[in-house]
Amino acid sequence: MPFVVKEFEVKEKTKAFLFLMKEMGYTQKEAQRIIARGRLQVNGEVMKHTAGYFEGKISFICFEGVSRGLKPVFQTSEFAIYDKPSGVLVHPQNRNTAYSMIDEAHAAYGRDANITHRIDQETSGLLLISKNKEAERKLKWLFESRDISKTYLALVRGEFPVSIEVDAPLLRKEDEEAIVRMVVKVHVDGKSAQTSFKRLCYYPDLDMSLVECSPRTGRQHQIRVHLFHVKHPIIGDPLYGQTDEDKVRFLDKLISKEERIQKSGAERLLLHAQSLCFEHESNFCITSKAEFQKMALDLVRKK
Repeated sequence: MPFVVKEFEVKEKTKAFLFLMKEMGYTQKEAQRIIARGRLQVNGEVMKHTAGYFEGKISFICFEGVSRGLKPVFQTSEFAIYDKPSGVLVHPQNRNTAYSMIDEAHAAYGRDANITHRIDQETSGLLLISKNKEAERKLKWLFESRDISKTYLALVRGEFPVSIEVDAPLLRKEDEEAIVRMVVKVHVDGKSAQTSFKRLCYYPDLDMSLVECSPRTGRQHQIRVHLFHVKHPIIGDPLYGQTDEDKVRFLDKLISKEERIQKSGAERLLLHAQSLCFEHESNFCITSKAEFQKMALDLVRKK
């Protein structure tokens, strides 16, 4: 488990966040966030005041990354790029999360390493990790300013057009029932979203197409929703293209692997982050080493 409990005794009244800074090496912001999240207990009681003092027996819940042997496909002194497997979270959802990509980042490069962007748990492919705070700030800004070019590969239903541009705003409402919160939709009130698509191959025996996807914006589920919007949903997508009842059952982990394959076409979402191109002290264009096309075709043909 990446979250562990450390215990120590403080004999003199001390400001909590200053202790964490001095003894544990945290910044003031990090130390106060730890306290605010209830990860510090004093004599058995959760400490809540971020500027408070403590004394006595202290229990501190901290994150210690544990590697599962995943190695970067490319790295410099400032960053590393991993080929994330499908099914692996980028960040832990809670203290019970057994493993995420943050484990690999911290285990390899220390506590200052961090993920600079997000990809869905079920999406495989390239993930950019900064090795220090300054690199994190610069790389995150590249994503925010849209100065990083990304391409994805997707296996979709039907014969896809040779190329199309989709410009359709995406909306996710936070104040409705759980299923609505999880599912994004094309809506006039949504945020601007654009994706370019190019067909790479059509497989008549499967009535499926391999498509290259180039998002111009970075909205949640953007590629998935845009492909569903143009009536070519991604094979293996458990949300877009499914009934509301089955969406809920998937989110509640009530659908078996066999039923998911029968309903969506594959045991996983067949979407893969294929390339990242950007400038960070030099020009980089990194391509995934995973054989996504072969893997995807093998999955749909074995069912």
